[in-house]
Amino acid sequence: MKRMPKIAVIMDENTSAGGGRYDVSRNYFSALRRAGAFAFGIPYVPDLVDQVVEDFDGFLSVGGRINFPKSWYVEGDQSQYPPSDRLAVDMALMESFLARDKPVLGICNGMQMLGCLNGCRMVSDVHSSWPDALNHDQANFSHDVSVVPGTRMADILGIETFTVNTFHREAIVEVSGAVTVTARAPDGVVEAIEIGSQTFAMGLQWHPEMLDADSHPGARVFDAFVEASSRHLR
Repeated sequence: MKRMPKIAVIMDENTSAGGGRYDVSRNYFSALRRAGAFAFGIPYVPDLVDQVVEDFDGFLSVGGRINFPKSWYVEGDQSQYPPSDRLAVDMALMESFLARDKPVLGICNGMQMLGCLNGCRMVSDVHSSWPDALNHDQANFSHDVSVVPGTRMADILGIETFTVNTFHREAIVEVSGAVTVTARAPDGVVEAIEIGSQTFAMGLQWHPEMLDADSHPGARVFDAFVEASSRHLR
């Protein structure tokens, strides 16, 4: 029997309740399994990083609300979230998977990390920075995104505009030359990115794992991620 690609999924932490517990949605694991992968939650143990990078075929950095380095923000801004032991391990895993050109998918918090590790900068509160922007931090709100033609994301999704959920306060606002914006919200907020120098390194600001796989095009990103990861099977 052919082995399924193994995906390392960084665990989130209940930072809003003071930390101390791993706390990650089962939807990530369900979405990856549907796409044909075997997903494993990775704890905040720095000594495991090298072994994880060696043994796993792809890396998923999930959503969360943790304190990022001040240097990742525009001048005069900084994170409003509590610190977490997740940061160091998440960064080390992402940098190591990228260094070996193994597939990386970042969702929400994970997209921001992917962008900032590649030279982007962000703001801690979209609505405070741009009062006319949509309120992106609403569990019961959705908005359209427009996919940039000619990008890998456009090839994967095969659709120019669709509706997504939105749960984020922070956002990437300064984009480096290493990063390509692949989708934006109607107010211009960056909703998806990719790293052109990598075989597969993509970030989504929305949460595709929470959307219906049968009817929503976002599921195709998981399919493409798992397919790319399967090329690293040994």
